[in-house]
Amino acid sequence: MNYFSARHTRLRRVWVFFVLFLVAACGVSDSADSDSSLEYGLHYQLRPDPGGSAIFVELRLQQPRSLLREVSFPTSEDIEVLAGSGALTTFDGRVHWQPPANGGTLRWRATLHSERGDRAFDALLDTDWGVFRMEDAIPRARARTLKGAYSRTTFDFDLPTGWSAVTEYAAIEKPIVVDRPTRRFDEPAGWVAVGKLGVRRERIADTNVIVAGPDGHGVRRMDILALLNWTLPELATILPESLPRLTIVSAGAPMWRGGLSGPASFYIHADRPLVSENATSALLHEVMHTALGIRPRPGYDWIAEGIAEYYSIELLRRGKAITQRRAITAMEEQQEWGTKAKGLCGNASTGATTALAVTVFATLDRELSEATDEEFGLDDLLPPLAGQDVDLELLQRMATQLSGTTPDVLHIDKLPGCLNIS
Repeated sequence: MNYFSARHTRLRRVWVFFVLFLVAACGVSDSADSDSSLEYGLHYQLRPDPGGSAIFVELRLQQPRSLLREVSFPTSEDIEVLAGSGALTTFDGRVHWQPPANGGTLRWRATLHSERGDRAFDALLDTDWGVFRMEDAIPRARARTLKGAYSRTTFDFDLPTGWSAVTEYAAIEKPIVVDRPTRRFDEPAGWVAVGKLGVRRERIADTNVIVAGPDGHGVRRMDILALLNWTLPELATILPESLPRLTIVSAGAPMWRGGLSGPASFYIHADRPLVSENATSALLHEVMHTALGIRPRPGYDWIAEGIAEYYSIELLRRGKAITQRRAITAMEEQQEWGTKAKGLCGNASTGATTALAVTVFATLDRELSEATDEEFGLDDLLPPLAGQDVDLELLQRMATQLSGTTPDVLHIDKLPGCLNIS
């Protein structure tokens, strides 16, 4: 069975660009209408405590008047609030900070020692290095503000001698600026590596790629860049907007032996093969998660995982990192593995479930191509899905818009386990 059509790379259709243009236009309008008198300043300073497996964070607020009224975040055994100017209370499972009208400070200590099981960690601060998410150090907060008020957020690190830090943000300017256009209360996000690091940088397909990891952990920085030099240009032909920046952090034991994506960044264990024996790539799987930024609704994890795994093979094929024959064999092995899946729909996609989802998307690609005389395929679904909360209804609707009819492979009776998802 040939899973790959012979169609050439095409320009994305007008309707795709129209949707993206409307989204971009709305963002520009919002920014243009911003009133600087409604801006307040937030600055986070992060100071690692290697001996204590923790990081001290100080949030400083500057405002001309009472623009930011309250910040609250969930209580956690990993977050110890130390002090705060103004009113500081805890109730209903949340910490509530009401700062003074002209600004103030809030300080806390975040434990960076998150075990994922079997003495493996997805956040850790050791004596010489640390790998974690900003969300581990800075809890996601809710803000109550004067109507229309918005933050100008910055952050920096106070590091031990000989340490450096790598985040998803460009560090050309100090302090580092956080700009998330979809939010009025900006918080730093994404993966972080700190310590005595080895770092390699490259510009690939209009994306500034940074690969960082602790010295002595066997992080294959140049191998990662080489694979991305073959494959990121292929991804750039599918998605209309490249990631401006892609930060990859990596480490060996005792970090968790997997991969985890975040905004414009992801973590991957140093021992994971760049290309597995079954011709998939954990590295490219996480690249797809990061580049697409789709969020599966409950029950539909298979959509995000299946797309990421399908393109981990397909990008290798298109970039000529594997042959056409090898790619076909890889898809056949995914199909065989998928027969062991109990179903598709569920909150967490297993390996067999993901393999079954790969087969669904390979079939969907073929059906879209056949229905449109090779004018459309799975590539054309990715731009409108990017950044969306995805479920089967959205996938069916987008596919139907492309082909004029719902592809047979997406009918509910062809998707085991999905009839029970409401």
